[in-house]
Amino acid sequence: MAKIGIYSLLTGRPGPSGYGSATTAEQVSQGVDATALTAIVTGGASGIGLETARVLALRGAHVVIAARNLNAANEARQAILKDVGDDARVDVLKLDLSSLNSVREFAEKFDALGIPLNILINNAGVMFCPFQLSADGIETQFATNHLGHFYLTNLLLDKMKQTARATGIEGRIVNLSSILHRNSYEEGIRFDKINDELSYHDKKAYGQSKLANILHANELSRRLQEEGANITVNSVHPGLIMTNLMRHSLLYSRIMHLLTWLLWKNVPQGAATTCYAALHPSLKGVTGKYFIDCNEYPASQQARDLTLAKKLWDFSTKLVDNSS
Repeated sequence: MAKIGIYSLLTGRPGPSGYGSATTAEQVSQGVDATALTAIVTGGASGIGLETARVLALRGAHVVIAARNLNAANEARQAILKDVGDDARVDVLKLDLSSLNSVREFAEKFDALGIPLNILINNAGVMFCPFQLSADGIETQFATNHLGHFYLTNLLLDKMKQTARATGIEGRIVNLSSILHRNSYEEGIRFDKINDELSYHDKKAYGQSKLANILHANELSRRLQEEGANITVNSVHPGLIMTNLMRHSLLYSRIMHLLTWLLWKNVPQGAATTCYAALHPSLKGVTGKYFIDCNEYPASQQARDLTLAKKLWDFSTKLVDNSS
């Protein structure tokens, strides 16, 4: 298991996988033939989501960009076609992860396309938002970053299982988390205080949602292994990248960027670990792991807590059922 130190981050020195912080998404997917694969990328209209979608299309995959802003998503599609070529297979579907109704509608529309599903990349998210509730009455960062993806994944899981059985090709689910999962509330997930505005802390709430991403991946991985399904589930930290995700904390982010600029990645580097987890042949059969800079890395103790993961699964299921 890789140890990611400051020296490695600064120099881009490759880890055991042969890749490091300076590796780009194109480099990590070089030589991969994805023409038989169909992938959904949430938040694929901008930032590292767009770069992920572009590189998947570049390698031949049929990519479905799932995005809240259809205009931006269609512009992203045109940009990919211009870069990759008009024969690239890229579709766009509306998805607002803060609304469980929108998630359900997306899954229904995707199912109606009648296409397979090999790869699900749960990339979209919000960061450091002021306190607000989603359309379903759930704190927005938890609702968008975790619960929307939890529900989406569950709705698409049968399609992924069917595809894996019919094709014999391993399905892969990638949850984008963050190293800031270590900066959650003391108890990790505040099951009894998810919507408590008085004690809300924007950065700890973000950390909580990113911790939830890893716990979700680990519990789903365990369940799929138990079932014998040919699907892996892993979580990744993309790195520090200045994207639209920072829009609620521009001043804070710019100060942090000024103080730690040597540690920040560009967008092609930021999408590398996602594409590594989604495409690289060396990860066949690897599941329930956490990756930084395209190398396996230990997540926090809370993120590896099996009891906490099971409790979060049950809690999330109850939230979805109550909202439905």
